[in-house]
Amino acid sequence: MTTPRVSFEFFPPQSMKAAFRLWDTVQTLNEFDPSFVSVTYGAGGTTRELTHDAVEIIHKNYGLNVAAHLTCVNATRTETLEIADTYAKAGVTEIVALRGDPPKGEGHFTPHPEGFANACELIEALAETGKFHLRVGAYPDPHPEAADNNADVAWLKQKFEAGANSAITQFFFEPETFFRFRDRCEKAGIDAPILPGILPIESWDGVKKFAQRCGTKVPAWLDEAFTKAISEGRGAEFSHNYTRNLCTQLVEGGVEDLHFYTLNKPALSARLCKDFGVTPKLVEAA
Repeated sequence: MTTPRVSFEFFPPQSMKAAFRLWDTVQTLNEFDPSFVSVTYGAGGTTRELTHDAVEIIHKNYGLNVAAHLTCVNATRTETLEIADTYAKAGVTEIVALRGDPPKGEGHFTPHPEGFANACELIEALAETGKFHLRVGAYPDPHPEAADNNADVAWLKQKFEAGANSAITQFFFEPETFFRFRDRCEKAGIDAPILPGILPIESWDGVKKFAQRCGTKVPAWLDEAFTKAISEGRGAEFSHNYTRNLCTQLVEGGVEDLHFYTLNKPALSARLCKDFGVTPKLVEAA
């Protein structure tokens, strides 16, 4: 079986304790020589400055290829492009361009009067700068605001036509979900890379709540299996075996890249990397 390339997502810390956890996670997963790492934006743009700081520190101190999340929420076009320009000046050449979630308490996204109306407008403006490799989001399960699966594929195609280079999917629970989505994309004429997003599961209850918010379907068989495993005190091992099997089927199905949503917890992502022969880099002694 081919050894996949790996990448990781982190989120910016909002406390000193969270900062130590982030740097420990980056240090641990840096050893697996990721093709890139991404840093998220909070809902409503709430972590804009924290994201910027985390991106620059990771890029400067660890030499990693960092993809900074950038959204359309609560900012003018000028402000958004100024943020992108600060990344470019810092040597950051990748951006994950997203519409973004509305602020907490708001049920729907409302564009800033002077801002980008959607992800495609943001992607087009960033592409015109010629400074970035642009990654975008993709949804194997229907996005909560999408009419159906075909709507998600059509919107993804528009993102690529606007200038995106590659896509990262929302997490999903069964390999067939990704493969069916990939087939629909190919049928629609999309030939750009689409990386499956993998969520190593630390808390099954937490993941189910997250899945409900983002429209990811939870298979009944998996809910039953997780619940049983947890009741028997083997939840952690079941999570590892399940995720390893999911990744195995993806790689056997032709997937060359796995993108792990780490939630700033490195252990399970590191274990999975080792499962697939991703060899840690040799770190020279100081």
